[in-house]
Amino acid sequence: MAIAQGWELVIGLETHVQLKTRSKIFSGASTAFGADPNRQACAVDLALPGVLPVLNREAVALAIRFGLAVGAAIAPISIFARKHYFYPDLPKGYQISQYDIPVVSGGRIAIADLSVELTRAHLEEDAGKSLHEDYAGQSGIDLNRAGTPLLEIVSEPQMRSAAQAVAFAKQLHELVVWLGICDGNMQEGSFRVDANVSVRPAGDTRLGTRCEIKNLNSFRFLEQAIEVEALRQIESLREGIAIVQQTRLYDPDADQTRAMRSKEDAHDYRYFPDPDLPPLVISADLIEAQRALMPELPAAVRGRWRADYGLSDYDVQALSASRASAAYFEALLQSASSHATQPNMRALAKLCANWVLGEVAAACNRHACAIDAAAVEPVLLAALLIRSEDGSLSAKTARALFVSLWDEPKPLFASLQDALAHLDAVIDARSLRSLNDDAALAAIVDDVLAANPKSVAEFLAGKDKALNALVGQVMKASAGKANPAQVNQLLRSRVLP
Repeated sequence: MAIAQGWELVIGLETHVQLKTRSKIFSGASTAFGADPNRQACAVDLALPGVLPVLNREAVALAIRFGLAVGAAIAPISIFARKHYFYPDLPKGYQISQYDIPVVSGGRIAIADLSVELTRAHLEEDAGKSLHEDYAGQSGIDLNRAGTPLLEIVSEPQMRSAAQAVAFAKQLHELVVWLGICDGNMQEGSFRVDANVSVRPAGDTRLGTRCEIKNLNSFRFLEQAIEVEALRQIESLREGIAIVQQTRLYDPDADQTRAMRSKEDAHDYRYFPDPDLPPLVISADLIEAQRALMPELPAAVRGRWRADYGLSDYDVQALSASRASAAYFEALLQSASSHATQPNMRALAKLCANWVLGEVAAACNRHACAIDAAAVEPVLLAALLIRSEDGSLSAKTARALFVSLWDEPKPLFASLQDALAHLDAVIDARSLRSLNDDAALAAIVDDVLAANPKSVAEFLAGKDKALNALVGQVMKASAGKANPAQVNQLLRSRVLP
Protein backbone atom coordinates (compact mmCIF):
# COMPACT_ATOMS: atom_id res chain seq x y z
CA MET A 1 0.00 0.00 0.00
CA ALA A 2 1.45 3.37 -1.00
CA ILE A 3 1.47 6.10 1.63
CA ALA A 4 -1.13 8.81 0.99
CA GLN A 5 0.20 11.65 -1.15
CA GLY A 6 1.57 14.53 0.89
CA TRP A 7 2.51 12.37 3.88
CA GLU A 8 5.67 10.59 4.99
CA LEU A 9 5.84 7.47 7.12
CA VAL A 10 8.50 7.12 9.84
CA ILE A 11 9.22 3.66 11.26
CA GLY A 12 11.58 2.28 13.87
CA LEU A 13 11.59 -1.35 15.01
CA GLU A 14 12.25 -2.96 18.37
CA THR A 15 12.91 -6.66 17.91
CA HIS A 16 12.91 -9.17 20.75
CA VAL A 17 15.28 -12.01 19.88
CA GLN A 18 15.12 -15.05 22.16
CA LEU A 19 18.69 -16.16 22.74
CA LYS A 20 19.50 -19.80 22.10
CA THR A 21 20.45 -20.90 25.60
CA ARG A 22 19.32 -24.01 27.43
CA SER A 23 18.55 -22.16 30.65
CA LYS A 24 17.07 -18.78 31.49
CA ILE A 25 19.00 -15.56 31.82
CA PHE A 26 18.95 -15.36 35.64
CA SER A 27 18.03 -18.91 36.68
CA GLY A 28 18.73 -22.55 35.82
CA ALA A 29 15.18 -23.26 34.61
CA SER A 30 14.81 -24.72 31.11
CA THR A 31 13.93 -22.60 28.09
CA ALA A 32 12.57 -25.55 26.07
CA PHE A 33 9.33 -24.77 24.25
CA GLY A 34 6.08 -26.68 24.69
CA ALA A 35 6.01 -27.67 28.36
CA ASP A 36 2.73 -27.62 30.29
CA PRO A 37 2.02 -24.24 31.93
CA ASN A 38 4.27 -23.34 34.86
CA ARG A 39 6.37 -26.54 34.64
CA GLN A 40 9.52 -24.57 33.80
CA ALA A 41 9.28 -21.75 36.33
CA CYS A 42 11.62 -22.04 39.29
CA ALA A 43 11.82 -20.04 42.52
CA VAL A 44 13.80 -17.24 40.84
CA ASP A 45 11.26 -16.94 37.99
CA LEU A 46 8.41 -16.88 40.51
CA ALA A 47 10.14 -14.14 42.54
CA LEU A 48 9.87 -16.06 45.79
CA PRO A 49 11.31 -14.26 48.85
CA GLY A 50 15.06 -14.54 49.34
CA VAL A 51 16.02 -15.67 45.84
CA LEU A 52 18.76 -13.93 43.85
CA PRO A 53 19.39 -13.76 40.10
CA VAL A 54 22.60 -15.16 38.60
CA LEU A 55 23.52 -14.01 35.08
CA ASN A 56 23.76 -16.63 32.32
CA ARG A 57 27.24 -16.30 30.77
CA GLU A 58 26.13 -17.82 27.45
CA ALA A 59 23.49 -15.13 26.97
CA VAL A 60 26.23 -12.51 27.28
CA ALA A 61 28.41 -14.36 24.77
CA LEU A 62 25.58 -14.49 22.22
CA ALA A 63 24.90 -10.77 22.64
CA ILE A 64 28.58 -10.08 21.97
CA ARG A 65 28.47 -12.23 18.84
CA PHE A 66 25.57 -10.16 17.50
CA GLY A 67 27.36 -6.91 18.25
CA LEU A 68 30.45 -8.06 16.36
CA ALA A 69 28.34 -9.12 13.36
CA VAL A 70 26.73 -5.68 12.97
CA GLY A 71 29.89 -3.65 13.63
CA ALA A 72 28.67 -2.33 16.98
CA ALA A 73 30.55 -1.27 20.11
CA ILE A 74 30.64 -3.78 22.96
CA ALA A 75 30.48 -2.06 26.35
CA PRO A 76 33.33 -3.15 28.65
CA ILE A 77 30.99 -2.44 31.56
CA SER A 78 27.20 -2.46 31.31
CA ILE A 79 24.45 -2.21 33.90
CA PHE A 80 21.29 -4.20 34.59
CA ALA A 81 18.32 -2.13 35.71
CA ARG A 82 14.87 -2.75 37.10
CA LYS A 83 12.06 -1.64 34.79
CA HIS A 84 8.94 -1.33 36.93
CA TYR A 85 5.46 -2.05 35.70
CA PHE A 86 2.63 -4.09 37.11
CA TYR A 87 1.05 -6.89 35.10
CA PRO A 88 -0.19 -10.33 36.19
CA ASP A 89 2.49 -12.21 34.23
CA LEU A 90 5.37 -10.25 35.83
CA PRO A 91 5.73 -11.79 39.33
CA LYS A 92 8.42 -9.41 40.63
CA GLY A 93 6.56 -6.26 39.61
CA TYR A 94 9.62 -5.29 37.55
CA GLN A 95 11.56 -6.64 34.60
CA ILE A 96 15.34 -6.93 34.70
CA SER A 97 16.62 -5.11 31.64
CA GLN A 98 19.33 -2.63 30.64
CA TYR A 99 18.76 1.09 30.32
CA ASP A 100 21.60 3.62 30.59
CA ILE A 101 24.47 1.37 29.49
CA PRO A 102 23.46 -1.52 27.18
CA VAL A 103 25.83 -4.33 26.27
CA VAL A 104 25.76 -3.38 22.55
CA SER A 105 25.63 0.14 21.09
CA GLY A 106 25.42 1.19 17.45
CA GLY A 107 25.93 -1.02 14.42
CA ARG A 108 23.98 -1.25 11.19
CA ILE A 109 22.10 -3.66 8.96
CA ALA A 110 22.01 -3.08 5.21
CA ILE A 111 18.93 -3.73 3.12
CA ALA A 112 18.53 -3.17 -0.62
CA ASP A 113 18.14 0.60 -0.60
CA LEU A 114 19.12 1.62 2.93
CA SER A 115 21.68 1.06 5.66
CA VAL A 116 19.64 1.02 8.86
CA GLU A 117 21.48 2.27 11.92
CA LEU A 118 20.97 0.43 15.20
CA THR A 119 20.56 2.40 18.38
CA ARG A 120 21.37 -0.41 20.78
CA ALA A 121 20.89 -4.05 21.68
CA HIS A 122 20.38 -4.86 25.32
CA LEU A 123 19.87 -7.98 27.40
CA GLU A 124 16.68 -8.51 29.37
CA GLU A 125 14.38 -11.19 30.70
CA ASP A 126 11.02 -12.04 29.14
CA ALA A 127 7.76 -11.89 31.06
CA GLY A 128 5.26 -14.71 31.38
CA LYS A 129 2.15 -15.11 29.27
CA SER A 130 -1.52 -14.47 29.95
CA LEU A 131 -3.89 -17.14 28.62
CA HIS A 132 -7.45 -16.14 27.77
CA GLU A 133 -8.89 -18.67 25.33
CA ASP A 134 -9.41 -21.64 27.65
CA TYR A 135 -10.76 -19.81 30.67
CA ALA A 136 -14.32 -18.56 30.37
CA GLY A 137 -14.43 -15.07 31.85
CA GLN A 138 -11.00 -15.49 33.42
CA SER A 139 -7.33 -15.44 32.47
CA GLY A 140 -4.65 -18.00 33.23
CA ILE A 141 -1.00 -17.15 33.83
CA ASP A 142 1.80 -19.29 32.39
CA LEU A 143 5.22 -18.36 33.77
CA ASN A 144 7.27 -20.78 31.66
CA ARG A 145 8.59 -17.87 29.57
CA ALA A 146 9.35 -15.70 32.61
CA GLY A 147 13.10 -15.18 32.67
CA THR A 148 13.72 -16.36 29.10
CA PRO A 149 16.79 -14.49 27.78
CA LEU A 150 16.07 -11.80 25.21
CA LEU A 151 18.25 -9.48 23.20
CA GLU A 152 16.16 -6.41 22.36
CA ILE A 153 17.50 -4.80 19.18
CA VAL A 154 16.39 -1.21 18.60
CA SER A 155 16.71 0.52 15.24
CA GLU A 156 16.79 4.21 14.44
CA PRO A 157 13.52 5.54 12.90
CA GLN A 158 14.98 5.53 9.37
CA MET A 159 12.50 3.37 7.48
CA ARG A 160 9.93 5.11 5.32
CA SER A 161 7.70 2.27 4.16
CA ALA A 162 6.25 -0.98 5.43
CA ALA A 163 8.24 -2.78 2.72
CA GLN A 164 11.51 -1.36 4.07
CA ALA A 165 10.55 -2.41 7.60
CA VAL A 166 9.82 -5.95 6.45
CA ALA A 167 13.10 -6.09 4.50
CA PHE A 168 14.99 -4.98 7.62
CA ALA A 169 13.19 -7.50 9.85
CA LYS A 170 13.89 -10.34 7.39
CA GLN A 171 17.57 -9.38 7.18
CA LEU A 172 17.81 -9.26 10.97
CA HIS A 173 16.02 -12.60 11.27
CA GLU A 174 18.39 -14.20 8.76
CA LEU A 175 21.41 -12.83 10.63
CA VAL A 176 20.50 -14.00 14.14
CA VAL A 177 19.64 -17.49 12.86
CA TRP A 178 22.84 -17.62 10.77
CA LEU A 179 24.91 -16.61 13.82
CA GLY A 180 23.30 -19.41 15.84
CA ILE A 181 22.11 -17.05 18.57
CA CYS A 182 18.36 -17.61 17.95
CA ASP A 183 16.27 -20.38 16.40
CA GLY A 184 14.13 -17.76 14.65
CA ASN A 185 10.85 -19.60 15.24
CA MET A 186 8.29 -16.81 15.04
CA GLN A 187 5.32 -19.07 15.82
CA GLU A 188 6.92 -19.96 19.16
CA GLY A 189 7.73 -16.34 19.99
CA SER A 190 11.49 -16.58 19.46
CA PHE A 191 11.51 -13.53 17.17
CA ARG A 192 8.94 -10.80 17.87
CA VAL A 193 8.80 -7.31 16.43
CA ASP A 194 7.35 -4.11 17.87
CA ALA A 195 6.85 -1.36 15.29
CA ASN A 196 7.01 2.32 16.25
CA VAL A 197 4.96 4.16 13.62
CA SER A 198 4.37 7.86 13.07
CA VAL A 199 3.43 10.05 10.12
CA ARG A 200 4.24 13.63 9.16
CA PRO A 201 3.59 15.97 6.25
CA ALA A 202 5.99 15.38 3.40
CA GLY A 203 9.02 17.64 3.74
CA ASP A 204 8.58 18.16 7.49
CA THR A 205 11.68 17.18 9.49
CA ARG A 206 9.96 16.97 12.86
CA LEU A 207 8.94 13.55 14.13
CA GLY A 208 5.26 12.94 14.62
CA THR A 209 3.69 11.31 17.69
CA ARG A 210 4.43 7.62 17.51
CA CYS A 211 2.35 4.60 18.38
CA GLU A 212 3.96 1.26 19.16
CA ILE A 213 2.37 -1.89 17.69
CA LYS A 214 3.34 -4.79 19.95
CA ASN A 215 4.24 -8.44 19.40
CA LEU A 216 4.06 -8.88 15.63
CA ASN A 217 5.10 -12.47 15.00
CA SER A 218 5.03 -12.69 11.20
CA PHE A 219 6.44 -10.55 8.42
CA ARG A 220 3.03 -10.38 6.77
CA PHE A 221 1.40 -9.06 9.95
CA LEU A 222 4.25 -6.57 10.37
CA GLU A 223 3.60 -5.11 6.91
CA GLN A 224 -0.18 -5.05 7.31
CA ALA A 225 -0.05 -3.54 10.80
CA ILE A 226 2.23 -0.69 9.74
CA GLU A 227 0.07 0.13 6.72
CA VAL A 228 -3.25 0.21 8.56
CA GLU A 229 -1.77 2.15 11.48
CA ALA A 230 -0.30 4.74 9.10
CA LEU A 231 -3.68 5.10 7.40
CA ARG A 232 -5.41 5.48 10.79
CA GLN A 233 -3.04 8.25 11.85
CA ILE A 234 -3.32 10.11 8.54
CA GLU A 235 -7.13 10.01 8.64
CA SER A 236 -7.11 11.24 12.24
CA LEU A 237 -4.81 14.16 11.46
CA ARG A 238 -6.86 15.12 8.41
CA GLU A 239 -9.91 15.29 10.67
CA GLY A 240 -8.06 17.50 13.17
CA ILE A 241 -7.72 14.75 15.78
CA ALA A 242 -4.33 14.68 17.52
CA ILE A 243 -2.45 11.38 17.70
CA VAL A 244 -2.11 10.06 21.24
CA GLN A 245 1.07 8.16 22.07
CA GLN A 246 -0.13 4.61 22.67
CA THR A 247 0.79 0.98 22.71
CA ARG A 248 -1.48 -0.80 20.24
CA LEU A 249 -2.19 -4.37 19.12
CA TYR A 250 -2.83 -5.52 15.57
CA ASP A 251 -5.98 -7.58 14.91
CA PRO A 252 -5.35 -9.49 11.65
CA ASP A 253 -8.96 -10.67 11.40
CA ALA A 254 -10.31 -7.12 11.44
CA ASP A 255 -7.16 -5.72 9.79
CA GLN A 256 -6.93 -2.87 12.27
CA THR A 257 -4.91 -1.78 15.28
CA ARG A 258 -6.52 -1.39 18.70
CA ALA A 259 -5.39 0.69 21.66
CA MET A 260 -3.86 -1.41 24.43
CA ARG A 261 -2.63 1.25 26.86
CA SER A 262 -1.07 4.68 26.93
CA LYS A 263 2.53 4.52 25.83
CA GLU A 264 4.80 4.99 28.82
CA ASP A 265 7.93 7.13 28.77
CA ALA A 266 11.14 5.95 30.38
CA HIS A 267 10.52 7.87 33.63
CA ASP A 268 7.21 6.04 34.07
CA TYR A 269 9.11 2.78 34.50
CA ARG A 270 11.24 4.18 37.35
CA TYR A 271 14.44 2.60 36.09
CA PHE A 272 17.25 2.17 38.59
CA PRO A 273 20.27 -0.19 38.74
CA ASP A 274 19.36 -3.63 40.05
CA PRO A 275 21.03 -3.96 43.48
CA ASP A 276 21.09 -7.77 43.17
CA LEU A 277 23.27 -7.74 40.04
CA PRO A 278 26.78 -6.29 39.87
CA PRO A 279 27.90 -4.42 36.75
CA LEU A 280 28.52 -6.73 33.80
CA VAL A 281 32.24 -6.64 32.99
CA ILE A 282 33.17 -7.92 29.54
CA SER A 283 36.84 -8.66 29.00
CA ALA A 284 38.73 -8.29 25.73
CA ASP A 285 39.42 -12.04 25.89
CA LEU A 286 35.69 -12.83 25.93
CA ILE A 287 35.11 -10.58 22.93
CA GLU A 288 37.99 -12.19 21.01
CA ALA A 289 36.71 -15.65 21.88
CA GLN A 290 33.39 -14.80 20.28
CA ARG A 291 35.13 -13.22 17.30
CA ALA A 292 36.95 -16.52 16.75
CA LEU A 293 33.60 -18.37 16.70
CA MET A 294 32.03 -16.02 14.15
CA PRO A 295 30.99 -17.72 10.92
CA GLU A 296 31.48 -16.02 7.57
CA LEU A 297 28.50 -13.67 7.29
CA PRO A 298 25.82 -14.11 4.60
CA ALA A 299 26.77 -11.02 2.58
CA ALA A 300 30.40 -12.13 2.43
CA VAL A 301 29.42 -15.66 1.40
CA ARG A 302 27.22 -14.36 -1.42
CA GLY A 303 29.90 -12.01 -2.66
CA ARG A 304 32.48 -14.80 -2.72
CA TRP A 305 30.17 -17.15 -4.62
CA ARG A 306 29.43 -14.48 -7.22
CA ALA A 307 33.11 -13.66 -7.68
CA ASP A 308 34.56 -17.19 -7.57
CA TYR A 309 31.83 -19.20 -9.28
CA GLY A 310 29.81 -16.68 -11.30
CA LEU A 311 26.56 -17.80 -9.66
CA SER A 312 23.46 -15.72 -10.30
CA ASP A 313 21.82 -13.51 -7.68
CA TYR A 314 18.94 -15.99 -7.51
CA ASP A 315 21.28 -18.91 -6.87
CA VAL A 316 23.33 -17.19 -4.17
CA GLN A 317 20.23 -15.90 -2.38
CA ALA A 318 18.51 -19.30 -2.45
CA LEU A 319 21.61 -21.27 -1.45
CA SER A 320 22.30 -18.92 1.47
CA ALA A 321 18.71 -18.90 2.71
CA SER A 322 20.10 -20.73 5.73
CA ARG A 323 23.56 -21.45 7.05
CA ALA A 324 22.80 -25.17 6.77
CA SER A 325 21.93 -24.86 3.09
CA ALA A 326 25.12 -22.90 2.41
CA ALA A 327 27.18 -25.50 4.27
CA TYR A 328 25.61 -28.36 2.28
CA PHE A 329 26.37 -26.61 -1.02
CA GLU A 330 29.98 -25.87 -0.07
CA ALA A 331 30.59 -29.42 1.19
CA LEU A 332 29.11 -30.84 -2.02
CA LEU A 333 31.21 -28.56 -4.22
CA GLN A 334 34.39 -29.31 -2.27
CA SER A 335 33.87 -33.08 -2.53
CA ALA A 336 32.94 -33.01 -6.22
CA SER A 337 35.88 -30.76 -7.17
CA SER A 338 38.42 -32.90 -5.30
CA HIS A 339 37.97 -35.73 -7.83
CA ALA A 340 39.22 -33.75 -10.84
CA THR A 341 42.77 -32.52 -11.41
CA GLN A 342 41.71 -29.19 -12.88
CA PRO A 343 37.96 -28.84 -12.36
CA ASN A 344 35.94 -26.16 -14.12
CA MET A 345 34.74 -24.62 -10.86
CA ARG A 346 32.14 -22.36 -12.43
CA ALA A 347 30.43 -25.19 -14.31
CA LEU A 348 30.71 -27.51 -11.31
CA ALA A 349 29.33 -24.88 -8.91
CA LYS A 350 26.32 -24.34 -11.18
CA LEU A 351 25.73 -28.12 -11.36
CA CYS A 352 25.91 -28.40 -7.56
CA ALA A 353 23.64 -25.39 -7.12
CA ASN A 354 21.04 -26.91 -9.45
CA TRP A 355 21.02 -30.16 -7.48
CA VAL A 356 20.83 -28.49 -4.06
CA LEU A 357 18.01 -26.17 -5.12
CA GLY A 358 16.29 -28.88 -7.15
CA GLU A 359 16.45 -32.53 -6.10
CA VAL A 360 17.81 -31.98 -2.58
CA ALA A 361 15.29 -29.25 -1.71
CA ALA A 362 12.44 -31.32 -3.16
CA ALA A 363 13.46 -34.37 -1.13
CA CYS A 364 13.70 -32.31 2.07
CA ASN A 365 10.19 -30.97 1.40
CA ARG A 366 8.81 -34.46 0.75
CA HIS A 367 10.28 -35.80 3.96
CA ALA A 368 9.66 -32.62 6.00
CA CYS A 369 13.26 -32.38 7.12
CA ALA A 370 15.86 -29.63 7.26
CA ILE A 371 18.77 -29.82 4.85
CA ASP A 372 21.25 -30.49 7.65
CA ALA A 373 19.28 -33.71 8.27
CA ALA A 374 19.30 -34.71 4.58
CA ALA A 375 19.45 -38.49 4.18
CA VAL A 376 21.93 -38.16 1.29
CA GLU A 377 25.01 -36.44 2.66
CA PRO A 378 27.05 -34.12 0.42
CA VAL A 379 29.88 -36.59 -0.17
CA LEU A 380 27.49 -39.26 -1.50
CA LEU A 381 25.73 -36.76 -3.74
CA ALA A 382 29.16 -35.66 -5.01
CA ALA A 383 29.86 -39.29 -5.95
CA LEU A 384 26.54 -39.43 -7.79
CA LEU A 385 27.35 -36.25 -9.73
CA ILE A 386 30.79 -37.59 -10.63
CA ARG A 387 29.31 -40.80 -12.02
CA SER A 388 26.69 -38.84 -13.92
CA GLU A 389 29.29 -36.50 -15.42
CA ASP A 390 31.70 -39.29 -16.42
CA GLY A 391 28.93 -41.09 -18.32
CA SER A 392 28.51 -44.01 -15.92
CA LEU A 393 24.91 -42.91 -15.28
CA SER A 394 22.44 -41.08 -17.45
CA ALA A 395 20.96 -37.90 -15.98
CA LYS A 396 17.57 -39.60 -15.67
CA THR A 397 19.03 -42.62 -13.91
CA ALA A 398 21.06 -40.40 -11.57
CA ARG A 399 17.93 -38.56 -10.47
CA ALA A 400 16.03 -41.82 -9.91
CA LEU A 401 18.96 -43.28 -7.98
CA PHE A 402 19.14 -40.19 -5.78
CA VAL A 403 15.51 -40.72 -4.75
CA SER A 404 16.09 -44.38 -3.89
CA LEU A 405 19.34 -43.64 -2.02
CA TRP A 406 17.45 -41.19 0.19
CA ASP A 407 15.23 -43.97 1.53
CA GLU A 408 17.94 -46.62 2.03
CA PRO A 409 20.26 -47.27 4.98
CA LYS A 410 23.78 -46.12 4.19
CA PRO A 411 27.13 -46.19 5.98
CA LEU A 412 28.93 -43.05 7.06
CA PHE A 413 31.59 -42.22 4.49
CA ALA A 414 35.07 -41.31 5.65
CA SER A 415 36.07 -40.04 2.21
CA LEU A 416 34.86 -39.44 -1.34
CA GLN A 417 36.55 -42.67 -2.38
CA ASP A 418 34.42 -44.60 0.13
CA ALA A 419 31.28 -42.93 -1.26
CA LEU A 420 32.29 -43.73 -4.84
CA ALA A 421 32.99 -47.37 -3.96
CA HIS A 422 29.58 -47.69 -2.29
CA LEU A 423 27.81 -46.03 -5.21
CA ASP A 424 29.61 -48.17 -7.80
CA ALA A 425 28.53 -51.30 -5.95
CA VAL A 426 24.90 -50.10 -5.99
CA ILE A 427 25.09 -49.21 -9.71
CA ASP A 428 26.48 -52.58 -10.69
CA ALA A 429 24.17 -54.58 -8.42
CA ARG A 430 21.17 -52.91 -10.06
CA SER A 431 22.59 -52.95 -13.61
CA LEU A 432 22.26 -49.17 -13.87
CA ARG A 433 25.56 -48.40 -15.56
CA SER A 434 25.18 -46.52 -18.85
CA LEU A 435 25.74 -48.32 -22.11
CA ASN A 436 29.09 -47.02 -23.30
CA ASP A 437 30.03 -49.91 -25.58
CA ASP A 438 30.18 -48.30 -29.04
CA ALA A 439 29.49 -51.50 -30.92
CA ALA A 440 26.50 -52.47 -28.78
CA LEU A 441 25.05 -48.95 -28.98
CA ALA A 442 25.59 -48.81 -32.75
CA ALA A 443 23.64 -52.06 -33.13
CA ILE A 444 20.71 -50.59 -31.17
CA VAL A 445 20.81 -47.41 -33.29
CA ASP A 446 20.78 -49.41 -36.52
CA ASP A 447 17.77 -51.43 -35.32
CA VAL A 448 15.88 -48.25 -34.41
CA LEU A 449 16.65 -46.64 -37.78
CA ALA A 450 15.45 -49.73 -39.61
CA ALA A 451 12.22 -49.82 -37.59
CA ASN A 452 11.43 -46.09 -38.02
CA PRO A 453 11.87 -45.17 -41.73
CA LYS A 454 9.20 -42.44 -41.47
CA SER A 455 11.10 -40.57 -38.74
CA VAL A 456 14.34 -40.94 -40.71
CA ALA A 457 12.70 -39.43 -43.79
CA GLU A 458 11.23 -36.56 -41.77
CA PHE A 459 14.62 -35.77 -40.26
CA LEU A 460 16.26 -35.79 -43.68
CA ALA A 461 13.48 -33.41 -44.81
CA GLY A 462 14.59 -30.93 -42.14
CA LYS A 463 12.29 -31.78 -39.20
CA ASP A 464 14.53 -31.73 -36.13
CA LYS A 465 11.76 -33.12 -33.90
CA ALA A 466 12.03 -36.39 -35.80
CA LEU A 467 15.57 -36.83 -34.46
CA ASN A 468 14.28 -36.40 -30.91
CA ALA A 469 11.79 -39.20 -31.56
CA LEU A 470 14.61 -41.45 -32.73
CA VAL A 471 16.71 -40.59 -29.66
CA GLY A 472 13.73 -41.53 -27.48
CA GLN A 473 13.41 -44.89 -29.22
CA VAL A 474 17.12 -45.65 -28.67
CA MET A 475 16.86 -44.68 -25.01
CA LYS A 476 13.85 -46.95 -24.65
CA ALA A 477 15.61 -49.85 -26.37
CA SER A 478 18.66 -49.40 -24.12
CA ALA A 479 16.50 -49.28 -20.96
CA GLY A 480 17.67 -45.73 -20.38
CA LYS A 481 21.32 -46.74 -20.15
CA ALA A 482 22.55 -44.98 -23.28
CA ASN A 483 24.14 -41.56 -23.13
CA PRO A 484 21.70 -39.18 -24.91
CA ALA A 485 24.49 -36.99 -26.30
CA GLN A 486 26.30 -40.05 -27.65
CA VAL A 487 23.04 -41.37 -29.12
CA ASN A 488 22.35 -38.04 -30.80
CA GLN A 489 25.81 -37.95 -32.36
CA LEU A 490 25.61 -41.57 -33.53
CA LEU A 491 22.17 -41.09 -35.10
CA ARG A 492 23.36 -38.06 -37.04
CA SER A 493 26.41 -39.92 -38.31
CA ARG A 494 24.23 -42.84 -39.41
CA VAL A 495 21.46 -40.80 -41.05
CA LEU A 496 23.17 -37.82 -42.62
CA PRO A 497 25.12 -38.42 -45.82
